[in-house]
Amino acid sequence: MNYNTSRPKLIISEYGRHIQKLVDHAVKLEDKEERNKMVKAIIDVMGQLNPHLRDVPDFAHKLWDHIYIMSEFKLEADSPYPMPQVESLREKPKKMSYPNNGIRFKHYGKTVELLVAKAIEMEEGEEKQALILAIANLMKKSYLTWNRNSVNDVNILEDLRKLGRGKLEVSPDLVLTAESEIVTRNTNGKVPTAKKKKRKAFKKKKF
Repeated sequence: MNYNTSRPKLIISEYGRHIQKLVDHAVKLEDKEERNKMVKAIIDVMGQLNPHLRDVPDFAHKLWDHIYIMSEFKLEADSPYPMPQVESLREKPKKMSYPNNGIRFKHYGKTVELLVAKAIEMEEGEEKQALILAIANLMKKSYLTWNRNSVNDVNILEDLRKLGRGKLEVSPDLVLTAESEIVTRNTNGKVPTAKKKKRKAFKKKKF
């Protein structure tokens, strides 16, 4: 029995072994016209096997690049596109720098800090107080996500003042959302609700 482990390694496994064999056969063809005809037929089959690539820009260009790569750049055909450079394919991607946002309270996240900065810029009024209350409730919900134990509203408001760095006036009289009202959604996207108790109806017996 011929196992895949004993066969040559597929260069692009998404196209399968039969396409790889066709590409290898096309490379060996000596007649140029016959080779070009076969290569175009292989390109058509490759496009049918991967219809999702049709939404990719330069769809045909990508298929020609793939067939050159599968031939290990040995294929000589009249392509409408230049052969890809081997060096560009072997080039390692550049190292990406890790974002360092310097979040003060990581369990609240960067979004809360951006909201606090926005609240600082707003003029005093009901709209600003409503935003401060919304931020405090969001902080409480985030806190309960990482800590299932009860949380003191005083601690939340104190953290909010620290995030404001003395530029945000937080009233100590703010009433945050109750813990029982902070719920998460189920997998079906619905918010769980309390089950209603069914009342048993008793029928009068006739004697």
